[in-house]
Amino acid sequence: MKIKIILFFLLTSSLVQAQDQDMDKFIDELLGKMTLEEKLGQLNLSSGVGDLKVITEGEGRVEFIKQGLIGSSWGYESQKAAVNESRMGIPLITGRDVIHGYKTTFPIPLAMSCMWDPARIEKMARISAIEASCAGINWTYSPMVDISRDPRWGRVAEGAGEDPYLGSEMAKAYVRGYQGDDLRAENTLMACVKHFALYGAPEAGRDYNTVDMSRVTMFQNYLPPYKAAIDEGAGSVMTAFNVIDMVPATGNEWLLNELLREQWGFDGFVVTDYTAVNEMMDHGLGDLQTVAAKALQAGVDMDMVGQSFIGTLGASVKAGTVSEAEVDQACRRVLEAKY
Repeated sequence: MKIKIILFFLLTSSLVQAQDQDMDKFIDELLGKMTLEEKLGQLNLSSGVGDLKVITEGEGRVEFIKQGLIGSSWGYESQKAAVNESRMGIPLITGRDVIHGYKTTFPIPLAMSCMWDPARIEKMARISAIEASCAGINWTYSPMVDISRDPRWGRVAEGAGEDPYLGSEMAKAYVRGYQGDDLRAENTLMACVKHFALYGAPEAGRDYNTVDMSRVTMFQNYLPPYKAAIDEGAGSVMTAFNVIDMVPATGNEWLLNELLREQWGFDGFVVTDYTAVNEMMDHGLGDLQTVAAKALQAGVDMDMVGQSFIGTLGASVKAGTVSEAEVDQACRRVLEAKY
């Protein structure tokens, strides 16, 4: 029996290694054919380009997609344009807020967590994934695993409440339900763990407000659900708007590179929340080009709607403040998710 188990693990390990090698070879070849602008396009979530108006629907967005300038958007026409009419033919990753059901509506996450029943949470997420994937969605901005102990915070309803153990169990159940056993399956959604990190602990419960806490409180009470979701294999992480140690999470190298990637071993991709890079300017960290470079170098891979990456990183590469290798690394993580 022991020999059979050992052989099973050896065979499984060999298969995974072969799949990884195939993916690496494919992406190496793809990156070698892409222009810098096309690479930056993969880091651009459903927006306009540069100083142009944000495009959310209609012909304008499709034209940008045909040019390879948008890597994530939604809609049948958009996906068709990306695959059939862009130079590289790279599909879009299509994300939506599938939080407590898609067609079938389930109770809000806070109410679901009150059951203390991870199996039911997992089943709900599985049904959501099946329904959403039928509509061409392959990525969900869920689970929200922020611990909150202040009922004044307006987004309490999206999480599991105040307990880190319950929050961790719920986080794992959501990831299992959305992603299943194999993200290559057509009826799965890639999970996006949000908001990394400490978003549920703003001063006075005011959304976006300052978060200031000790490392002991952070690791004991607030970080466990994020870690649980990462350990369960979540494919992506969304940054928070708040500061950590007075540095915005979206530009926080300790948080994204040291903690998330190096200590926790996360190998998926990191996306910002809505225009979170741009909002770093309000913290006094520089102009749009400066904060975009900070975010990329801190570990962000995709810019949600803010146009900062597609609009400024080309100039930063030319100026030498950002290397094309850093752009390649972010682009690789996005392409791995798509693969």
